[in-house]
Amino acid sequence: MQRYAIKLSYKGTNYHGWQIQPNANTVQEELEKAFSTILKQKIAIVGCGRTDTGVHAMNYWSYINVENAVDDELALANKINGFLPKDIVIHEIKAVAMDWHARFDATHRMYEYKVNTEKNPFLESASYFLPKIPDFNKMNIAANLLLGKQDFECFSKSKTEVNNFLCEIMQAKWVKTEEGYSFFITANRFLRNMVRAIVGTLLEIGYGKKEVKDIEHIIASKSRSEAGYSVPAHGLYLVEIGYEW
Repeated sequence: MQRYAIKLSYKGTNYHGWQIQPNANTVQEELEKAFSTILKQKIAIVGCGRTDTGVHAMNYWSYINVENAVDDELALANKINGFLPKDIVIHEIKAVAMDWHARFDATHRMYEYKVNTEKNPFLESASYFLPKIPDFNKMNIAANLLLGKQDFECFSKSKTEVNNFLCEIMQAKWVKTEEGYSFFITANRFLRNMVRAIVGTLLEIGYGKKEVKDIEHIIASKSRSEAGYSVPAHGLYLVEIGYEW
């Protein structure tokens, strides 16, 4: 038995997230179908985490176990890419130890949330259009209050079953881009819907619906209803997963 780590990207527009679901097309299902067909054995693929419907991934890691070692990882990647839909691509396949885990061995994750401030039909499923420009300077001051290890239950989807809501955020900032702005956030872990809830809260601060100082109260409340709205999924990208190879 041999374990292989797989680096891939996907555009999430046509999928109901990563994880296999009944009566819904998912990225995991497409990959398992492709690997099982090419390798002629039942293949289960384990990902580094779940992404919601419509969320994209530029840098996603997963792994599979196969009965016998693969002779040529690059050739296998090319064959799989020929079988996969155009919105999913394998970048790399490499042998790893049998105890390597895509989710539990990750040291950090980085997400990017894209917004555009001018209407652009080509960004309709790739960025969140803001018809009115918010105060990004104020939003960055508020984002700075998110740094460090804190209980972020206020930004977690309700009724999420986890052992705790502690996350350590190392980076949270808005950056000007050619198409608008991007919010980059890096942490050791993320809760369900956390990034989209944070972005929505920061936008409410940028539009004057909340104050910068409200961030501390929102976090202390541990209440999802105190935080801002959840922005649409189509602007969210998983851009980096860190490992100590």
